[in-house]
Amino acid sequence: MGSPEENQSKGGFFSAMTSGLSLFSNAMHRSVNGLLGYEGLEVINPEGGKEDAEEEAQKGRWRQEERDSYFKMMQKYIGSDITSLVTLPVNIFEPMTMLQKMAELMEYSYLLDQADECEDPYMRLVYASTWAISVYYAYQRTLKPFNPILGETYEMVNHGGVTFISEQVCHHPPMSAGHAENEHFTYDVTSKLKTKFLGNSVDVYPVGRTRVTLKRDNVVLDLVPPPTKINNLIFGRTWVDSPGEMVMTNLTTGDKVVLYFQPCGWFGYVTSYSISSHLSLPYLYSYVSQDLLPFAANRYEVDGYVYNANEEPKILMTGKWNEFMSYQPCDLEGEPLPGSEMKEVWRVAAIPPNDKFDYTYFAHKINSFDTAPKKLLASDSRLRPDRWALEKGDLSKAGAEKSRLEEKQRAEKRSREAKSDKFSPRWFDQTDEITPTPWGDLEIYRYNGKYTEHRNVIDTSDAIDTGDSQSVEFDPWQFGDSSQE
Repeated sequence: MGSPEENQSKGGFFSAMTSGLSLFSNAMHRSVNGLLGYEGLEVINPEGGKEDAEEEAQKGRWRQEERDSYFKMMQKYIGSDITSLVTLPVNIFEPMTMLQKMAELMEYSYLLDQADECEDPYMRLVYASTWAISVYYAYQRTLKPFNPILGETYEMVNHGGVTFISEQVCHHPPMSAGHAENEHFTYDVTSKLKTKFLGNSVDVYPVGRTRVTLKRDNVVLDLVPPPTKINNLIFGRTWVDSPGEMVMTNLTTGDKVVLYFQPCGWFGYVTSYSISSHLSLPYLYSYVSQDLLPFAANRYEVDGYVYNANEEPKILMTGKWNEFMSYQPCDLEGEPLPGSEMKEVWRVAAIPPNDKFDYTYFAHKINSFDTAPKKLLASDSRLRPDRWALEKGDLSKAGAEKSRLEEKQRAEKRSREAKSDKFSPRWFDQTDEITPTPWGDLEIYRYNGKYTEHRNVIDTSDAIDTGDSQSVEFDPWQFGDSSQE
């Protein structure tokens, strides 16, 4: 094993912190497993407090008998991808689908407008990467969105000049594609979430490709987000963390930004050599160099740098993904430039107090028909009867409608297979391109432009739209016979 100086040169502060996480959090988790007596089970206090595992395990949304029952039911899936494997009770869902959740990334789309207008190539990455971080406030909600039905869509207009369309393009494995556009940027994503159930937590791997094109200079940005972990699914208070690196690369110039999402719920030790050379990271300012320093990672913190194509740091970034992000120019050692100051680039918007679903105002906007275009597609997520019933608080109806839609989907699959037919997405085309990701290969779907043509015809029509979108029956089906079963 190399010396501290050699190890630092290979990874610096982030490498040392990741090593500390591996050494010390694993030991903590083993002791938790022993206390609870459930093999493979972790319970992690989201506040980093000192309650023992048994005390934390009694908290959360489930009664004791429900916790034991759900764990026994789910135990056989430990180690499995449960993205669409398990039928879950409707009371753990939020009244939103994954297609709508994709659209939440558009809340702070003005940051992409600023990136497009910016002439400084490094500040362009500050704005664009902050946009990518801004959605994590919404992603910390612990209720599960509905899995979309094959062929289901979501449309959004009336937000910052952005037109958004997403579609469920594959059912097994579940895959979605999305496209958004305004005068400043286009956004394209193919998403195939992959999960691993660990007993009381789920690792979520964002198998996908996200590309943003800034229109003024035709700059193409590629985004690789960190994985996410949903902790304390059954025992304890459920909470979400996304430890690891987010990398956004300017494919046009080679510049990039690397941001480290700090892990929560662990305590380790970081040696002074790995801290002293990175004192520019604001949350380390208060530490004094000594042989061995205690280091407790704070939840939500994000730190990193914008680099040029030669991998030289140009701007340091820091903040909390649930609150704000700031930046400051730096020298080649990552230290703040003399005379420069830390400036805030984004702060989370005000949220509704005591919201039933922990929604932001924008999440409510996504669910409302205020952001729906005229002549809304009948396949739109807003029209799902299970989602609608859950939003109104009718869990019994929501559960029944969810089961009915799932059976309809199975019936359509049988009908399609009997005819040796193949499902074809309406607004996206599958390409021959397969791209590698850190978590597996991904088949790429490309926006085909037909939705833009569809909307242009409607928007330029002189006909008055007198229909009530809310009264339209949800209809994502491509095979009429099966939709009537």
